[in-house]
Amino acid sequence: MVSSRRSVADASTLTGWFKSSYSGGGNGECLEVARGQATVPVRDSKAADGPAVVFSADGWSSFVKAIKGGEFSG
Repeated sequence: MVSSRRSVADASTLTGWFKSSYSGGGNGECLEVARGQATVPVRDSKAADGPAVVFSADGWSSFVKAIKGGEFSG
């Protein structure tokens, strides 16, 4: 299901999705991450059957650390 291109065309084929605790309360900017996979698929919660970006476990950990450290200020 997960391609070597670091994406999944139809994220609904994966199970274990949960919404990020940092996502807003509305239906705006929400991410979901799938647990129980060898890699870390991430999708837009509004597009459950759309694509997902796939991170390595180390890549996802580094990304989350950078977010928490304020490296991506808007």
